[in-house]
Amino acid sequence: MALLKFRKRTETAATVDTRVEAFLDGYSIEVMPRTAEKVEDFRALLPRGTRVYIAHIDGTPIEDMVATAKRLSADGFNVMPHFPARIIKDKATLADWIARYQGEANVKQGLILAGGVADPVGEFDSSMQLLETGLFDKAGFTRLHVAGHPEGSRDIDPNGGMANVEAAMRWKADFAKRTDAKMALTTQFAFDAKPVIAWVNGLQSAGIDLPVHIGIAGPAKLQTLIKFAIACGVGPSLKVLQKRAMDVTKLVLPYEPTDVLTELAAHKAANPGFGIAQVHFFPLGGIATCAEWARTNGGASGVPAAMAG
Repeated sequence: MALLKFRKRTETAATVDTRVEAFLDGYSIEVMPRTAEKVEDFRALLPRGTRVYIAHIDGTPIEDMVATAKRLSADGFNVMPHFPARIIKDKATLADWIARYQGEANVKQGLILAGGVADPVGEFDSSMQLLETGLFDKAGFTRLHVAGHPEGSRDIDPNGGMANVEAAMRWKADFAKRTDAKMALTTQFAFDAKPVIAWVNGLQSAGIDLPVHIGIAGPAKLQTLIKFAIACGVGPSLKVLQKRAMDVTKLVLPYEPTDVLTELAAHKAANPGFGIAQVHFFPLGGIATCAEWARTNGGASGVPAAMAG
């Protein structure tokens, strides 16, 4: 099966694959304050109660983050802002962010991660250090997600391999037993189902039973995917995209995640105990475009809140 599927946007699925529909149930999506500003009405795009992650890019004022969280929360969505360790100066700053999110947007969830900054601005370097402060538990956060890396991470393992990634994963699994909050792994996006399946099965075999929310890139132009793959350090997937880029006829055709999601959904349907619990979309080609794809291919799982009965 081809890793990437390119097709004209005028084509739509004739029928909804019930396995994909079930797999997309409760999907989440990621936004940034600047991309959220372009959306007039999220309720016209996303299903009721969708978990919306708010990515905190270095340089984004906390005021913009909180304002976006407040808007989404008021629209009835479950808001999960990023807490990137390397852009948080100290424990007092972390406590301030938590208080602002809770006080102004009723936030009770967070994605705790290291962040893509090479040099920390303060005393924090990893998601584990943020969790160890105890501030999230003290604030009564009900859900804490941490990062997962099916393809490894050069940021965590500079010399390659998975040793540090696996050690961090075991720490996070142990922490999950010590916190009252529900925990899960939210992963970087991937384009090939087979390595993802092997990685998830490997976690389960190692006794790491954190639910996996698998990252999937939404429909986007190939050039856009390559740009984000480079920025996010998606090694094996980047090689696939670079190979595709050699064929100039495909540069103008959009990528859609049909193949990878169909294969993962089929595996989940055949193996109900498989560790992927939900899909998390990175809408690299736009929030509306991604939501439209989910609605077309996800059946009842993609119906926007404004259209739900």
